[in-house]
Amino acid sequence: MNGLAVKLAFLEADSELSGKIFGLDVQIIFDAVILALAVFFLFFLLSYFVFNPARDYLEKRRERVASDLAAAAEEKREAMEFKAEYDARLRDADAEVDRILSEGKRKAKRRESEIIDAANAEASRIMERTEREIAMEKSKVKDDIKKEMVAVATEMAGRFVSESMTASRQEQLVDDVLKEIGETTWQDQ
Repeated sequence: MNGLAVKLAFLEADSELSGKIFGLDVQIIFDAVILALAVFFLFFLLSYFVFNPARDYLEKRRERVASDLAAAAEEKREAMEFKAEYDARLRDADAEVDRILSEGKRKAKRRESEIIDAANAEASRIMERTEREIAMEKSKVKDDIKKEMVAVATEMAGRFVSESMTASRQEQLVDDVLKEIGETTWQDQ
């Protein structure tokens, strides 16, 4: 029976709607207004409790991302400045090393010159001293030879005077004296 009651209700509704284009009546309009108010109220509630916090969260996130990007850009700029400063210091250090090396080379050359000059001066002094010693030795040897010659001459003169001299006897005396003194003495000079 229920099925029959439903069919009768549809037939009555059909008869009521037959005179209307959409079948709009006051109840449907009232239900539509209530539904629209419910949707608006739901939208307002959702906007207040869901959309606004989501919007606020997205805005805060956008600001945080923007601040992070700005901080990253600032750090990058600072890093580039630090790198430029580091490169400049490195170039300065290289220049300082080059300067120190060139100064060291210059000092070494100057020291080398001083050492060579001192060695040359010392060599000159040694050569002069050696030459003086050689000259003194020569003079001494000459004096010794002269003394020896005087001694030989004195001895020969003494022998000549003590003996009567003949030419053959004089030659023999000279030969004897020379043999006594030795031939090497006269040949070394």
